[in-house]
Amino acid sequence: MTGYTDDHARAGTDAALPALETWPSQYAEDYEIVISIPEFTSICPKTGLPDFATLTITYVPHRHCVELKSLKEYLLAYRNLGIFNENVVNRVLRDLVRAVEPRRMAVKGVFTARGGIQTTVGAEYPFAHGNP
Repeated sequence: MTGYTDDHARAGTDAALPALETWPSQYAEDYEIVISIPEFTSICPKTGLPDFATLTITYVPHRHCVELKSLKEYLLAYRNLGIFNENVVNRVLRDLVRAVEPRRMAVKGVFTARGGIQTTVGAEYPFAHGNP
């Protein structure tokens, strides 16, 4: 064990964040929306050091689309949030799926290398094993 605790592992997964707003999609046909966030930041809950990433959100709306200003405010709240990279991607996916109820969605985080190790995390909806 390297000093990581269950609290480190859970950090940020249930923190209060700004609400994600939506607006009604005007099309019944499937279409894809891709949102890129090249300046995402969060904090490592163990070291307190910043993590930097490019997040990419890809989804096919069902009835609603995410309102981009609310998405920006939501993502900016991670700037001071202690949360592991894996939890960032899964939390963003979970929160967006709850807000937008898409036909399908994927979130990918490409985190900047630290100490010579680069991490890429991806998660998709529908979930393979039920809700997260």
